[in-house]
Amino acid sequence: MSTISVFDMAGKQVSETELNDEIFGITPNEGVMHAMVVNYLANQRQGTQSTLTRTEVSGGGRKPWRQKGTGHARQGSTRAPQWVHGGIALGPKPRDYRYSLNKKVRRLAMKSALSTKVLDNNMIVLDALTLDAYKTKTIVDMLKALGVEGKALIVTAENDAKVIKSAANIPGVKTAAVNTLNVYDILNHDKFIVVKNAVGKIEEVYA
Repeated sequence: MSTISVFDMAGKQVSETELNDEIFGITPNEGVMHAMVVNYLANQRQGTQSTLTRTEVSGGGRKPWRQKGTGHARQGSTRAPQWVHGGIALGPKPRDYRYSLNKKVRRLAMKSALSTKVLDNNMIVLDALTLDAYKTKTIVDMLKALGVEGKALIVTAENDAKVIKSAANIPGVKTAAVNTLNVYDILNHDKFIVVKNAVGKIEEVYA
């Protein structure tokens, strides 16, 4: 069991907590993390891109000129792909890009991402994160006190509307609950800020 410092919202160290090495102390598997990120991005694609084929564009019902004797190449329709305003040949059509990875791969990728943050000293544990009102300045002051610059992911044990809305308009800052945590968000943010009770929940899920 390794230990990590626990801070309050004012940036002061108040205690230490132990981390489960099976989750926060493994050797990161970069290949698995890459596969998980690619899978996440693919699953986010809407797949609604679409082009019109020659059967879908308007016009072209009549043969533009007779088959022989004009000196032109033979043509059957003005909506063939080689014509201006013609249909698109082999263009994209709506499709589902989603695919799944097996459970062992997903778990290993999550453990690798969490361990990466610990190894790089980019994980910050908060004693508690409580807001009395919807106030962005409270979150901004907390981040300054913790010395956080750049992109940060704030993780709570459960959805907290005040935290979510207070951090929503801070550039580069994103919030997530333990049940919505994903490898892409962890790796895409410089700092991983997690509330102490959320650490316990993560260990319960992935132990």
